[in-house]
Amino acid sequence: MDTVSTYEIIRLTLNSVLLASAPVMAVALLVGLIVSFVQALTQIQEMTLTFVPKIVAIFLALALTLPFIYGTLTRLSNQVFDLIVSGGG
Repeated sequence: MDTVSTYEIIRLTLNSVLLASAPVMAVALLVGLIVSFVQALTQIQEMTLTFVPKIVAIFLALALTLPFIYGTLTRLSNQVFDLIVSGGG
């Protein structure tokens, strides 16, 4: 296996991790922005108000996107195994 195939595996891995984590990260960002906006409007500075809704939203997003994440990681493993079997070329 040469450096080109190693870089290809690293590129595939990084792309797959970013793609698989994007839905959950987007939900966390959106919920965090909404909660921060509500806190700024109402001047309520309670720590659990930011933590609890974000955790609940992350778990729901994770449960809903689990098939997508599984498919992305399965596709990555198949591509990496194909590269290994073909000798990297």
